Amino acid sequence: MTKSSVEQHQEAAHSKGSVAVGLVTVSDTRTPETDVNGQYLREQLAAAGHTVVAYRIVRDEPAEVREVLDATIAAGAQVVLFNGGTGIAKRDTTIDVLQQCLEKEMPGFGEIFRVLSYDQVGAAAMLSRATAGLYRGAVVFATPGSHKAVQLAWEKLLGPELAHVAWELTR
Repeated sequence: MTKSSVEQHQEAAHSKGSVAVGLVTVSDTRTPETDVNGQYLREQLAAAGHTVVAYRIVRDEPAEVREVLDATIAAGAQVVLFNGGTGIAKRDTTIDVLQQCLEKEMPGFGEIFRVLSYDQVGAAAMLSRATAGLYRGAVVFATPGSHKAVQLAWEKLLGPELAHVAWELTR
């Protein structure tokens, strides 16, 4: 059976080895000990053979979000995974900051994430502003901060395509 071009690209991407990933949890209350999303993503990334090059928890303050984005990419992250700050509450400004920075958006990520989220949370999925795009040579993904949302994003979107996405930037 002939492999599709996507399958061929995924294989080529995985042959390049580990992806350097930065993790950012946006929260006013979480600590490294209570950050279940950070812990979960570290475990998943390690199991997939990827490397966490930076990890931070920041408050949803525009200057802090921008600073951690720049610092994480400067630390060598090819992919930056944000979780939290993606809703519509007054305090949720992460997406506003990221959208100002993104040089090229990947609208399909947010669109597919919301479709998948609908199965979990129903119409409330429309409240998510999950997004992705390119910034300074890295891919940035932002998901809601609920643990179920992070798991969904990892299992259905990020885990299967992370190496492929990183490879696409370098080919």
